[in-house]
Amino acid sequence: MLQISFIRQNTELVKERLSLKHFGDLLLVDKVVALDEQVRKLKVESETLQADLNAASKAIGQLMGKGEKDAAELKRQEVTQHKSIMQQLNDQLAVAEKQLQEEIIKFPNLPHISVPAGKTPEENEVVREGGTKPVLPQNAVPHWDLIKKYDLVDFETGAKITGSGFPLYKGKGAKLQRALIQYFLDYNIAAGYTEYLPPLMVNEASAYGTGQLPDKEGQMYHATTDGFYMIPTAEVPVTNIYRDEIVKETDVPVKMTAYTPCFRREAGSFGSDVRGLNRVHQFDKVEIIQLVHPDKSYDVLEEMVQHVETLLTALQLPYRILRLCGGDMSFTSAITYDFEVFSAAQQKWLEVSSISNFETFQTNRMKIRYKNTDGKTQLLHSLNGSSLALPRIVACLLENNQTEDGIELPKVLHTYFGASIIN
Repeated sequence: MLQISFIRQNTELVKERLSLKHFGDLLLVDKVVALDEQVRKLKVESETLQADLNAASKAIGQLMGKGEKDAAELKRQEVTQHKSIMQQLNDQLAVAEKQLQEEIIKFPNLPHISVPAGKTPEENEVVREGGTKPVLPQNAVPHWDLIKKYDLVDFETGAKITGSGFPLYKGKGAKLQRALIQYFLDYNIAAGYTEYLPPLMVNEASAYGTGQLPDKEGQMYHATTDGFYMIPTAEVPVTNIYRDEIVKETDVPVKMTAYTPCFRREAGSFGSDVRGLNRVHQFDKVEIIQLVHPDKSYDVLEEMVQHVETLLTALQLPYRILRLCGGDMSFTSAITYDFEVFSAAQQKWLEVSSISNFETFQTNRMKIRYKNTDGKTQLLHSLNGSSLALPRIVACLLENNQTEDGIELPKVLHTYFGASIIN
């Protein structure tokens, strides 16, 4: 959530940055500023009246001490009248504050100055590429055929059990999932991240805190009786660990990692984009999250990008890094880097990770703060990234490493998988 003090002091800049995200209602900025002015005016009136009440109450005691009962009674009547006015003021203030809150949460995060202009994924900026695209044999096939050939995933039974988009991993397919998850977690822990195993459902306050509500309620599975939401990513429960907390400055940065299944109602478009593991409703993902000092968050962002880049290099997958344009960014992000790996059999790039700096957008909602050396309480910055999402990693590992003898796995997975090849 944007801070009202920043909007008030930088109204035109806010409009300019919102335009980069193609926010459709810039007049809302003026409305919010006007509401803020109304709230501040009512607060001043309330505080002034409260001071008068305090003075009048004190005067009553002094008059009674002097035996001036009639004068004291007049003061009591004055206090009663002031209390009635005070109640009306407080009611107006509560309504205005509620309206201000309802309007300000409609704003997305402001994009960082380095975010390129643009509206569509085609306008994202390629930062760099790495790895080597493999040359596949002429009889190479996409991963959905390899999955059937080696009996790794059963989509039909998954659909019978639950529905389309809920794959059932089996045999070596299940083992490969487990190997990748363990490798990713070990890699993150070695980099100083503390592992968590969070709940897979969150309440409304948690979903609001990370910005899923009210922006993405249609994308989450909702247990309406209890008001719980199935998590779309580990970012939601893990970041909320520190909701309403004041972190010691000496404990910053806070580095967390977690493996969870993820659940998303929207499976995307039709055709090859959703074939096999390209896009599913339930998938496994390992996440990294950091809460950092505001002065360090962009250095940390680059560290997290390098962290994921090294991971993809170890998996021997060709990749590219994109800086997302304003129109392709999420509601909550100030800047996002996407990682895509190249699917040689499909001849297309598939997104496998997004790394974002949210600055104070999430921490303002969750009141995640720290005390600086002067004793002043300030908001931390939050960042998160996929390290990594499994389905498309698996798809590219299968497709890019297919041989006549089977699927040759990268060396870093041999110990975790217990073999060097799937056959």
